[in-house]
Amino acid sequence: MTGSTRAINAPVHDRQQTRTLLVVAFGTTLALVSFTLPLSVLGSVGAALHAGSDGQTWMLSAMSLGLAAGLLACGGLGDDFGRRRVFLGGTVVFAVTSLAGAASTDALEYALARVGQGLGAAAVIACGLGLIGHAFSEPAARARASGVWGASVGGGIAVGPWGAALFAGHWRLPYVLVGGFAVALVLLGRVLLTESRAAQPHPVDVPGVVLLGGGLAALLAGLVSGRTGWMHPATVLLLAAGVLGLAGFVTVELRAAAPLLDPRLLRRPDFTAVTAAGIATGSGIISTASFLPTIVERGLGDGVALASLVLLVWSGVSVPVALLARRLRVDGDVQLMIGLLVVAAGQLALYGAGSFARLLPGLVIAGVGSGVLNATLGRQAVASVPAGRAGMGSGANNTARYAGSGIGVTVIAVVATRPGVEGLLAGWNQALLVSAAFSVLGALTVLGCLQWRKHLTVSA
Repeated sequence: MTGSTRAINAPVHDRQQTRTLLVVAFGTTLALVSFTLPLSVLGSVGAALHAGSDGQTWMLSAMSLGLAAGLLACGGLGDDFGRRRVFLGGTVVFAVTSLAGAASTDALEYALARVGQGLGAAAVIACGLGLIGHAFSEPAARARASGVWGASVGGGIAVGPWGAALFAGHWRLPYVLVGGFAVALVLLGRVLLTESRAAQPHPVDVPGVVLLGGGLAALLAGLVSGRTGWMHPATVLLLAAGVLGLAGFVTVELRAAAPLLDPRLLRRPDFTAVTAAGIATGSGIISTASFLPTIVERGLGDGVALASLVLLVWSGVSVPVALLARRLRVDGDVQLMIGLLVVAAGQLALYGAGSFARLLPGLVIAGVGSGVLNATLGRQAVASVPAGRAGMGSGANNTARYAGSGIGVTVIAVVATRPGVEGLLAGWNQALLVSAAFSVLGALTVLGCLQWRKHLTVSA
């Protein structure tokens, strides 16, 4: 039966599980294709849109901002009003803003379209994981499904830069194609997905949405503005507004009757661990990979094809690892810690690389760690929240991942961007140490949560 006629929250059988997983994986792949489209052609697209270094930083960060601002809201809306409904609505937004990106005439229009793509993709990712969480209630089956979802993340990252490089002379065409595929996803979702939602609906936390989105936007703007001087009045004002906005978000959530993110979840060591790992993944390896094609092109003097290949190596390795990660006979939080430490080793192996070949070992190592993280983050995000709040769990984790990415990319761009080739490479090496430190800090936080959980178990 189709999604429109099947009873809401009815038991999901094998055939419907397969349909759900295929549609969600397709949507996730499409979202990550869009996320990575600018990475290998940033210079040429920036030139076409007359974007300076600040504008290009926003071109890299804008979709992360939309994702970070929308994931929690979309996850909560899906839990309350129907995950299928919000998934399809987000896909429509994603399709329209993809076409708007293709029609952009300057950097501001492009960045705004990318924010819109992020908001639409937020519904696809958050509600997609919520749909998987409902469809695959048995732990072993959910582990297999999470592996496929993690592989779709790596697959999208691999395809995006190559698609952009293939149409480098016609940079708008990939966005038109993405918009067309998004329309196809809407049609498939209407036929193949079934509806599910939380047993107890909650009102939308509008102040939380506004404070989270506004705080992140101001913080990113302040980091970009910092290029002109960290004590410049505009920079100080933006950074202060960002910190106050995020502090206000925490305050509102602590007092809200129906919070966007329930602060009580932070009392759970498994939720805290997966959230910290999400932040570390975004600020660490995703940020590193996002800026690496720029280094290959401008620092090493290689072309668009090799700039795309660095991401293909990293994400290509992550795909089979994500599919196999369910076979690891270790605790999920331990997998997160291992993944982050392996990623950090890969990042450090990139240090001082003066040629494309010298980058390959680090990319392979980081790809292995990323595959473990992609599979485990999705599974742990759903498992770390109460039953019926899968959308909130996936939304919270992906918010952490893409908020970390938006901030991390901006920090790396600020640290790495210096005059001349030698200056750029020297700055890149320093930025690598910063991003690797984010990964290690995330691993240490997960370790602390493991000890916290052990203490709670002993006390009980």
